Amino acid sequence: MPDGASCGRPRHANADWQVVETQGGGSALIVREDLFARWCASGLVEAGAFHRFSFGTDAYFEISCGPSQLLAPLFACRSPSDKNQALAFATALRETRAIDTESALQDAVYVEKLSRLLPTYEATSRTGDDLVLGCWLSGGAQVSAKSFRRLRQMLTWIGAAQLREIIEAARIDVADDDSASDAVRVSHLTDAGERETKAEENAASARRNTKLEPGIDLGKPFELIGRPELEAFFNEHVVEIVRHKDRYRALGIEFPSATVLHGPPGCGKTFAVEQLVEYLGWPSFEIDASSVASPYIHETSRKVSELFDRAMQNAPSVLVIDEMEAFLADRQIGGGGGHHRVEEVAEFLRRIPEAVKNEVLIIAMTNRVAMIDPAIMRRGRFDHVIEVGYPNEVEVAALLAKLLAPLPKDETVDPASLAKALAGRPLSDVAFVVREGARLSARAGNDVLGQDFLLAALEAAPSRTGEGNERRIGFV
Repeated sequence: MPDGASCGRPRHANADWQVVETQGGGSALIVREDLFARWCASGLVEAGAFHRFSFGTDAYFEISCGPSQLLAPLFACRSPSDKNQALAFATALRETRAIDTESALQDAVYVEKLSRLLPTYEATSRTGDDLVLGCWLSGGAQVSAKSFRRLRQMLTWIGAAQLREIIEAARIDVADDDSASDAVRVSHLTDAGERETKAEENAASARRNTKLEPGIDLGKPFELIGRPELEAFFNEHVVEIVRHKDRYRALGIEFPSATVLHGPPGCGKTFAVEQLVEYLGWPSFEIDASSVASPYIHETSRKVSELFDRAMQNAPSVLVIDEMEAFLADRQIGGGGGHHRVEEVAEFLRRIPEAVKNEVLIIAMTNRVAMIDPAIMRRGRFDHVIEVGYPNEVEVAALLAKLLAPLPKDETVDPASLAKALAGRPLSDVAFVVREGARLSARAGNDVLGQDFLLAALEAAPSRTGEGNERRIGFV
């Protein structure tokens, strides 16, 4: 190429641009003349920033970057690993918007060297800059940077004060949905693991003592569409206790007890917990096999202990134990279960009551409740063991009403017949039928959703929960 870089294989490509590898681990952006002209006309780039060259009869423009400089379309960008990378992107977003206030940026190419997000003009509608920033920071999650509390829960590698600085650097207003103590919260990452500073511990303590818990609207009950019994349980055993702390504390109830949700895959356990976490607005932490399991002696117990410590330091908070059978299986199964299992179960036995006393809401989930060690399942550790089965017709009808409400549909749509057919199947099947029916309707050139397309989607998605389903090519 004209700047001396040797072009390697394409990393990302479109009709008007390519990002290719270069020798030494760098990358280069090559664009057609028409796209480059639009960038120049809008003032996003200067003509001298790119090198012009010809290939056949066509003219192209290119810019090369070193391995330390990010150059990629936003959909392929990795999430940042430190504050400097995040600030560089926020600055590029701000500088781009200062020049071009209208173009959609969700399809842009990020050129860190130029501190620009260069739009490719492929998107037909514009996504808000808060969503662009939130998606990039989180590595692809559709979360707004204005949802500060939710974004902070997802980005465990950075403190609240630093995250706020990054969002404000992009000229995005941060919703003031956190307690005043959040402004002084700073996290330090060390080789030994994540440790909270004394300022953060004091801030968390102050939040615990406040009468109005952040994130909870006292006039609005928790809602869980399609699962009225589970909704009622969470409102009674969690939300009510949190709302009226003084009343319950006077009678010896300090904080909601730990809970186990069990049931078959696809019954909605994870969705229910996610909705509760979002409603409460507390920091959340998760223990699962992928994050803490280790073949080394004591390592899993150490990681579990650190997560409990972090949850208590950020209390009130939520600690979710996913697939609890991976850690808390019966120690007598398989000839005693070995030293690892005994140690891990003992760690949970010790920490669960301690965490509840320190205002950590513990919710565990499992598909195999019969495998759990009896000592864990005793009251005093998990007071509530709730079965979450597949939804009945009434529950499916409620979810269908919620999913269909925002969609344009004709008079043929009959949720009642769909609810009857989907009763006893995972809630994910219900969502799939609506989504697939809408896709089929759009493919047929319709602007509204009709019952025929919903029935076609239902036919294309036979239940996976029953025995003897005929196998066939298609959605199964």
